[in-house]
Amino acid sequence: MKHHLSRRDFLRLAGVLPLGMAAPRLMRRLDTSQLLQEGKKNVLVIVFDAFSAYHLSLHGYQRETMPNLVRLVDRAVVYHNHYAGGSFTTTGTASLLTGTLPWTHRAFPPKATVDESFVSRNIFSAFHDYYRIAYTHNGWAEIYLRQFRNELEEMFPWASLFLRSYGGFVPALFENDIDIASVSWTRNTNVAQEGYSYSLFLSHLYEVLRENQFADLRSQFPRGIPSTGSADDFFLLETAVDWVGNRLSLIPQPFLGYFHFLPPHGPYHTSIEFFNRFKFDGYRPIDKPFDVFTEGIPYEILLKRRNEYDEFLLYVDREFGKLFKTLELSGLLDNTWVIFTSDHGEVFERGSRGHDSDALYQPQIRVPLLIFEPGRRSRLDIHTPTNAIDLLPTLAHITGHGIPDWVEGILLPPFATNPDPNRNIYVMKASKNAKYVPITHASMALIKGRYKLLYYIGDVERGITEMAKLYDIEADPEELVDLYSSRKDTAMELLNELKAKLVEMNKPYL
Repeated sequence: MKHHLSRRDFLRLAGVLPLGMAAPRLMRRLDTSQLLQEGKKNVLVIVFDAFSAYHLSLHGYQRETMPNLVRLVDRAVVYHNHYAGGSFTTTGTASLLTGTLPWTHRAFPPKATVDESFVSRNIFSAFHDYYRIAYTHNGWAEIYLRQFRNELEEMFPWASLFLRSYGGFVPALFENDIDIASVSWTRNTNVAQEGYSYSLFLSHLYEVLRENQFADLRSQFPRGIPSTGSADDFFLLETAVDWVGNRLSLIPQPFLGYFHFLPPHGPYHTSIEFFNRFKFDGYRPIDKPFDVFTEGIPYEILLKRRNEYDEFLLYVDREFGKLFKTLELSGLLDNTWVIFTSDHGEVFERGSRGHDSDALYQPQIRVPLLIFEPGRRSRLDIHTPTNAIDLLPTLAHITGHGIPDWVEGILLPPFATNPDPNRNIYVMKASKNAKYVPITHASMALIKGRYKLLYYIGDVERGITEMAKLYDIEADPEELVDLYSSRKDTAMELLNELKAKLVEMNKPYL
């Protein structure tokens, strides 16, 4: 007999997830009436992973990838030059949650934890008097939720809102050894491109079982059911969005909610509603030349992947619009600051795709930030450069909390008076640099006003000992003209500032 799990059945099951999946502090008793009487506003941070600001019509993109979001911006503060702290999940999320730059929180390699000093110094500890709840689809981002779990009332494990495949027992049974357990399961059950696996019997049996299990859903997702990229980690964004909307209506207020969804991170598996929506629209972005960081991917392949990514954004937009409507109908929107942002961007140019590139071009590090203030009915556009590390101190400030003394961010405009348009904005990727040694292998960006300096050191594989580029991102937003040689004074001024900062940050580790 075949057992099919329909989308409707799964959504029904997701609504009755046991509370035991939450962190141990879930059952802490709170005087809800007292909290409500204090009149404090809730804070809801929504992170959509790998979302580049360059793919939003709000910022000049030629496609309308987020029509629901655009419809809502008349009620938001819109930030047009907002930068992630890093260029991939580990560094970008760590900066967002700690309010510090990578050279301070030290989360360099993929899956790294932050320095232990931040276990009690993070966005959740800053809201110690709030009910704190968090969830993420992204296993790398969940590393921080686990690291900070003592500061949370509820932390739902990343796999708890996934479709339960036959391999779903792995994260449940091996919570503390998920990496090695997942690798072992994958090696034994997944058939590689060459047609073999560690266990030919188990792999082929499992392939048949898996295909039958989700047959009803596959027709709804022509490119495949959304997943983390693993053969077993399937999920529906609508499941998580529905769960968040329902859960927020039940927990005590004021609350701090942090929900980090994987889409539009690859693989870009949109629903049938948006499949091929942009395939024949005729849009062809600039074909930028390869550089030393290229992966050599042809333009036509990049265009195809861009189309898939943009269509995945439509899926994200539909679900965000639904969540926003749920908050509005429940009345929570009247008492909640809603933050829409990302941990890093995505790139489809110069022969590279995704966010693994060390180049740090704009699509990879410039991310959306919109703040929906309770009661706001007018749009405010902010063009001053801002950074992900500014979000924590700003949220603390607008909710009446003290700004923690460890944060490196500053108040976002318009909540700060006289913001400096020439303030230094730093972004860094040092994924091959060890955690507690001086930074000698890294890509760094310094944005100051209209200029952006890129600085690369220690890239032995590419033959780069030291290299710098300079762009006028106001006049040349596509970063096509390197001004390092022609505007030497500006380049050296920024380079000396960046080097001085690096020397300062390296001193404790010499």
